[in-house]
Amino acid sequence: MLDTVDLGRKLDRRGYESRYRELRDRLSLLQRAVFEEKVPVLVVFEGWDAAGKGDSIEKLVGRIDPRGYDVHLTRAPTEEERLRPFLWRFWTRLPERGAIAVFDRSWYRRVLAERVEREVPRRVWESAYEEINQFERMLTDDGALVVKFFLHISAAEQERRFRRIEKSKYESWRVTRQDWKAHRRYDRYRTAADEMLERTSTPWGPWTVVPSTDKRWRRVQVLETLVAALEKALSDKRARKAVPTPSPAAGRPARKIHRADRTVLDSVDLALRITPARYEKELSRCQGRLRELEFACYTARVPVVVALEGWDAAGKGGAIRRLVGALDPRGYTVHPIAAPKGDEATHHYLWRFWKRIPKAGHVAVFDRTWYGRVLVERVEGFCSEPEWRRAYHEINEFERSLTNAGAVLVKYWLHVSPETQLERFKAREKDPAKRYKITEEDWRNREKWDAYRLAVHDMITQTSTTYAPWTIVEADDKAWARVRCLRTLVEAVERRLR
Repeated sequence: MLDTVDLGRKLDRRGYESRYRELRDRLSLLQRAVFEEKVPVLVVFEGWDAAGKGDSIEKLVGRIDPRGYDVHLTRAPTEEERLRPFLWRFWTRLPERGAIAVFDRSWYRRVLAERVEREVPRRVWESAYEEINQFERMLTDDGALVVKFFLHISAAEQERRFRRIEKSKYESWRVTRQDWKAHRRYDRYRTAADEMLERTSTPWGPWTVVPSTDKRWRRVQVLETLVAALEKALSDKRARKAVPTPSPAAGRPARKIHRADRTVLDSVDLALRITPARYEKELSRCQGRLRELEFACYTARVPVVVALEGWDAAGKGGAIRRLVGALDPRGYTVHPIAAPKGDEATHHYLWRFWKRIPKAGHVAVFDRTWYGRVLVERVEGFCSEPEWRRAYHEINEFERSLTNAGAVLVKYWLHVSPETQLERFKAREKDPAKRYKITEEDWRNREKWDAYRLAVHDMITQTSTTYAPWTIVEADDKAWARVRCLRTLVEAVERRLR
């Protein structure tokens, strides 16, 4: 692919000055439109060292409002970043809706430098192609614009620029031994770059290869491409807004619900019980074993993610207290998840969960999770039907990224009968110490039991995978539910460590 690029493209000074000024002014106006339309923009610069990435970024942001963009320089991952999935550090740097993020190098480092320099094994960089395409598709499906540039120069031109920079009194530090080492492997990098361009140039994230021998030509092509992409994205969004679409009625399900409909919850045996003596014995045994496994996971650098969903008053809080009761508090974090607010509401719905992914060797427990997208947001009409239907696939990809990085992922649905829930609601209202737990919203949700039952069925059947299966916990008896959660987590961690 790179062999077909015409590296002789040039632009004279007069043509450059007129086109550059016009593009610069248009970009400034487009930044304001991006902010008003709440379109997040990601601009990625890859390419050869000394090809002009820094200069291109400088010219791109030179006349736009600095309050509306961030520039991220991507180097080799830090120790903190190595302890998480490789996309974690990029998810956490995503721009909010209406802002621009510019990446000088990016997530493509995994399939370029890390591949050529053999920093990761083949299976790791091979699997990264799929994760990268999924990552970019997920962002664009959510309304983001992804613009990707590869700045191309020949090996001879790169050597010439390296030698010129080395002669500079003020810039010689920019050329390092590693740069010359990579230059000697130009052909290997070109092979990797060709494959990268072929496998990750998609309809939602196409590459623009920019001939960069002539800096004027490079600057203008970068700005022209970005301006055209922004104008199209804004035009498409305005066109979609102009077409009236009926908003989903709060609480109305996607299809008609019948109480007689069978779901995966109907086969759950809620009569399961455990005696107090057996409960105390199993609680002690499982908590002791879980503490041993916590230290084993830390030594082996295995992250553990525990996700709890369930009916209101199903006992999630009590189960969490028993799960972490004997653990070293320095090794785990519990994340209670409520409706998104502030920055959480201005990013992709998975952003706030990526930010909370534990380091390798640590444990994260989520009280409510990313499944809110296909439960409460679906039933209450907080997102559109296409959005929650798309979320099943997105969640599966998210969880695959976690397990690809070596995580243990355990997911619970705590199931109770409507009768048990009603008893617990009434008990909470009578108990001053627990009255805060019952709200008007809980009673409203109870009225939509059948809609939630259907949503839970779809969630479990569409997101229970070989790498992240659901465990439906019989929770009419709280003691049994707590023991079941502990046993399941112990078994999952033991399997992973084996």
